[in-house]
Amino acid sequence: MKRGQKKPSKSEAIEPPMPTSSASNVTVNHASRLSATSPQPQTLATVPQNPGVVEVLPMLKDVPISERHGVFIRKVQVCCVFFDFTDTMKSAREKEIKRQTLTELVDLVQSGSCKMNEIMQEELNTGSEGGDPEEDEMYMDPTWPHLQLVYELLLRYVVSSDMETKIAKKYLDHSFVLKLLDLFDSEDLREREYVKTILHRIYGKFMVHRPFIRTQINNIFYRFIFETERYSGVGELLEILGSIINGFALPMKEEHKLFLVRALIPLHKPKCIASYHQQLAYCITQFVEKDYRLADTVIRGVLKYWPVTNCGKEVLFLGELEEILEVTQSAEFQRCMVPLFRQIGRSLNSPHFQLFEECQRQYEEREARAGELEELRVSNWKRLEEVAAQVTYGDNMVLV
Repeated sequence: MKRGQKKPSKSEAIEPPMPTSSASNVTVNHASRLSATSPQPQTLATVPQNPGVVEVLPMLKDVPISERHGVFIRKVQVCCVFFDFTDTMKSAREKEIKRQTLTELVDLVQSGSCKMNEIMQEELNTGSEGGDPEEDEMYMDPTWPHLQLVYELLLRYVVSSDMETKIAKKYLDHSFVLKLLDLFDSEDLREREYVKTILHRIYGKFMVHRPFIRTQINNIFYRFIFETERYSGVGELLEILGSIINGFALPMKEEHKLFLVRALIPLHKPKCIASYHQQLAYCITQFVEKDYRLADTVIRGVLKYWPVTNCGKEVLFLGELEEILEVTQSAEFQRCMVPLFRQIGRSLNSPHFQLFEECQRQYEEREARAGELEELRVSNWKRLEEVAAQVTYGDNMVLV
């Protein structure tokens, strides 16, 4: 789409103003996107803004169509101004102006009442690149009233039906994805939840980014497992992967199996596994459900990282093994049952009461399940014998 060539399809469309002079007299500037070498009429869209000052701008719906493009860009620039939230009274009026501007942009994108052109999409994405490196160190980010609206605006933009993927992928590129992945290390749970939803939507909408996203998640896990053992967003990343694994086609690609062996199974090693074990166990079980032949590899991998002195971690492993065994077929179970029962035997002999109770509970559940299956088998045989006897009696009656 050429800039300035498309006519508005509806009254709410926002398009760049049509130049009155030749194209050679107009240059595009990143800050304002609109500057000309020749004198221009002083309209709302062309008045230069004072950097660092939050100006009060009218609602887009109240601005003439010819000026909406410039006003939209200036509203995005207002949203890029940072404030000190440690003092709630400092710049209170400017903070409220920014909040209202963000809310207006969120409503605008969500309602689909405008179709953003390429210049506006570029400004919207490049305008949100900056950030405060200290925000991730705080558990409850004081900037959240503004930050939430920024994430909400990005989310609405990504899921918008008016977003053109060919244009958007120029700005939602690999560099953008890397910065988004860095935000998973935020200590604010609310922020991680937003980032998780946005990344999942990007993964589903931009197929070209899928291999890159999986590779970068691998790298994050590698650094977490073998270097830092500290990363706040492991659970959220595993939630995304659980959905991705569920959509894997069969037969499963070799790269997916390598991901299981090299990244997911070693995630049992860190001491802080309790913070993400539920999501990890779901991903592991998904692999076994997809390909039953992976059961032996998975069970032996879990046994490899079995804790020696951490009883709480051992209880988690026993619960995970129970979930894996429920989807394991007999042939695969026989391959790993010797080392499996050796480890269960050691757990039964543990003096830790939780381990003993967990093993005893699992043993009693299996015994009860086996008893139910045996009763069902005997009942089925009796029914078959009765049916066979009736058929035989009926045949004899016919023969007579």
